[in-house]
Amino acid sequence: MHIVGQRDDGYHLLESVVCFTEFGDEISIEITETQSGFSLEIDGPYSASLNESTLSNADNLVLKAANFALGHFSKDKTNSIGGKITLTKNLPISSGIGGGSADAAATIRAITQLSGSMLNQALIAGSAHLGADVPMCMHSTPMIARGIGDEIDLLSDVPSFHILLVNPNVAVSTPVIFKQLASKNNSSLSELPLSPRTDNWIEFLSNQRNDLQKPAIIAESIIGDVINSIIKTDALLARMSGSGATCFGLFESATACEAARLKVINEQPTWWCVATKILTD
Repeated sequence: MHIVGQRDDGYHLLESVVCFTEFGDEISIEITETQSGFSLEIDGPYSASLNESTLSNADNLVLKAANFALGHFSKDKTNSIGGKITLTKNLPISSGIGGGSADAAATIRAITQLSGSMLNQALIAGSAHLGADVPMCMHSTPMIARGIGDEIDLLSDVPSFHILLVNPNVAVSTPVIFKQLASKNNSSLSELPLSPRTDNWIEFLSNQRNDLQKPAIIAESIIGDVINSIIKTDALLARMSGSGATCFGLFESATACEAARLKVINEQPTWWCVATKILTD
């Protein structure tokens, strides 16, 4: 994640390679013919931490996304849609991997389908008011994100890396990390690899940065410990994701990724650690 500037309104300008994984939160919708609008139920291993946060159901991003999607379509298509949304929270909150934004995007896609409509550019662009990361999550495919995350170039040649996600169960405040940036005008991404070969992409990624990594480690030194633990598993690449505290390692095979997961968990049994795969379709 290269931070390359800042707008007058305070938003930071970035250039970032963005990928999505098979593992994540889950959104399910149960339709009730007689109900208009949606209620929300939250379960899963991280539901308690979300329910105990300052977010009430009325302020939850999933419900905001549902109301946005319903309002986008004509009444004759949506006036009979209602029921219960269940969010199964498998990802740690405030963890730098876009879980909340992805949940909002999944909700919009689901309600679009239930309404008998199709995703369109106006819907994708309009979702930015829910959060700068939501439009990119509407695609769920590898991309380069620029601007505040709203300028998207989809990528078709990213290898299907296996990826280890590790979080020490520490929540990091994104605004705090951005405030600690030493420079807000840094160099852009290098030119992308010319081929989808794994070694070419690892070379490319190794020469890029996450400009938020150093300030995040200053705020939470344990993030440095997480990166070192991943490096010791012989990952092809180890970095922090977003503003942290989740870090990741890339591997060529599921076997190597799972072996790395077991090694990290054996040394740090209280950490959240998941072996999964990058979505490339």
